[in-house]
Amino acid sequence: MTLAVRAQAEELMDAEDLDAGTYADVVGDLARVNVVTMAARPTLDFLKRGTRGMTRFRLLDVGFGDGDMLRRIARWAKQRGIEAELLGIDLNPRSELAATAHTPADMGITYITGDYADHDGTDRGGWDFVISSLVAHHMTHEQLVAFLRFMEAKTVRGWQVNDLHRHGFAHWGFPILATIARWHPIVRHDGQLSIARSYRPGEWPPILAEAGIADARVARVFPFRLCVERLR
Repeated sequence: MTLAVRAQAEELMDAEDLDAGTYADVVGDLARVNVVTMAARPTLDFLKRGTRGMTRFRLLDVGFGDGDMLRRIARWAKQRGIEAELLGIDLNPRSELAATAHTPADMGITYITGDYADHDGTDRGGWDFVISSLVAHHMTHEQLVAFLRFMEAKTVRGWQVNDLHRHGFAHWGFPILATIARWHPIVRHDGQLSIARSYRPGEWPPILAEAGIADARVARVFPFRLCVERLR
């Protein structure tokens, strides 16, 4: 498979007929992938910079999957004595089932099924932050531009897209890592495809320009993450 252009094939985990049990196994293994690849690190760094001087914040996570990012944020905020109101929204109802099952009730995270566009935060006093992790590469071009515009318009402090970097070594190496780690076969397949569907640094500026955003930061983060963010 050439990586010169983004792949467009659909991922197996997005199949509508995938049963809830298998989906839970897949997103559970994806949470393990995120631990190994230090996926939360750039988002926690973003929040560390964004919450300076704050004692509480409201955050929306779009496409939460297993809920592992929100759990990391909840623990991070608690350790720092910051009150965090955390809402995750995902189009897939199986995500709500899996994330709820994997999250202790006392963490105070709310997971709902639905469209982020229907939750602009006005009922909660506005969102301080909107984030997403491993979601941008699932979107069409039009959906991504609309999402960027939503985040720019609906956040008080800022937003971040935490996604993969379309890189040859990552694309070649992920199936080997997944096999050694004995992750679910769908994770092995979709992980490599996700890398092929993701973006390269030079592809982000024109997308941001189309969304009307002039001062976002595009940064490569080890290992093979590409994060786009804006802090006010």
